[in-house]
Amino acid sequence: MAKATKKQALGRGLSALLNDPNNDIQSVQDKNADKVIGNIVELDIDFIEVNPFQPRTNFSEESLRELATSIKELGIIQPITVRKLGVNQYQLVSGERRFRASKLLGLETITAYVRIANDQESLEMALVENIQRQDLDPIEIALSYQRLIDEINLTQEQMSERVGKKRSTIANYLRLLKLDPIIQTGMRDGFISMGHGRAIITIEDQNIQLDIYEKILSKKLSVRETEQLVRNYNTSEKEEENSAQKPENDAVPKFIKKGITAFSDYFGHKIDVKVSKNGKGKITIPFHSEEDFNRIKKLVEGESK
Repeated sequence: MAKATKKQALGRGLSALLNDPNNDIQSVQDKNADKVIGNIVELDIDFIEVNPFQPRTNFSEESLRELATSIKELGIIQPITVRKLGVNQYQLVSGERRFRASKLLGLETITAYVRIANDQESLEMALVENIQRQDLDPIEIALSYQRLIDEINLTQEQMSERVGKKRSTIANYLRLLKLDPIIQTGMRDGFISMGHGRAIITIEDQNIQLDIYEKILSKKLSVRETEQLVRNYNTSEKEEENSAQKPENDAVPKFIKKGITAFSDYFGHKIDVKVSKNGKGKITIPFHSEEDFNRIKKLVEGESK
C-alpha cells in the first residue's frame, strides 16, 4: 500500500513539473526530460486530445461501459500513452478505450506515460499498437498495414519486423482491400469471415465478387463451400478462354456454317457444331425443359417417318 501511495505522489510531482510554463519539455535534451519520459504521470484528462491517427473508428458502447465498471473497481491497470504537444497539451498515442471509459466515468485525471514523438512516430506507434490488439476486424488490420506503407513508407518486410507477423500474413490482409467495399463492410460487421474474403479475392471482377457474396449470405455457405464455388467459376472461365483461343484450323468449315442457320431455325435453338481435323464432327441440340425436349423429339420423329 505504501508503494502505491509513493507512486501516486511521484505522479503528481511529475504533473506539476509538466504544468510549469517555464519548463516546456519538447525534446529528450530539454531540462528535466529524463524525469518525465518513461515515467507514469497523473494528467488532467481534459488536457488530452484523441489521436487523429487512430486506425480504429468503431468503439462498442457496451464494451466501454464494461471497461468503465472495471476501472471503477480496480483502477487503470495499464496507463495510457500520450505525446506532449505543449504546456498542458497532450495527444493520445495508445489506450483510447481506457481513455474513453475514464471519461465515461467522469474521472478528472488519468495515469499516462508521456513520450516525445513527432507526427510520423506517433502514427507508427498508434498503428503498430493497434495491430497487436486481438479484437480488431480483418479490414481494420488491413487498413492499418496500408497506412504504414503509405504514410510511414514501410515495406512489408519492415512491417513484419515491427509487428512480429510473417510477410505472407501481412500480404494476405492487404489483399482484402481489393474486395468490393460492400464485401469489406460485410466482413467488418461479421457477416463473413476473413476466410470467405480470401476465397472471393481470387476473382477480379467486383460484380462477380458481389454475386458470390450474396450467395454466401443467402445459402449460409461455409469457407470450404465458398472456395469450391470460386473454383467452379474459375474453371468455367478458363474453359471459355480456351474455347475462344482455338486456332483458325479448328474453325467450323464454311459448308457447315451455311447449314447451322437452317438447323437452328428448325429446332428453335442455337445449334452447336464441332468438327475434328479428320472431318468428323458432332451436332449438339440444347433443350431447356422436359417440354422443350419432347418438342424437339417430335420434330426428329416426324422427319424419320
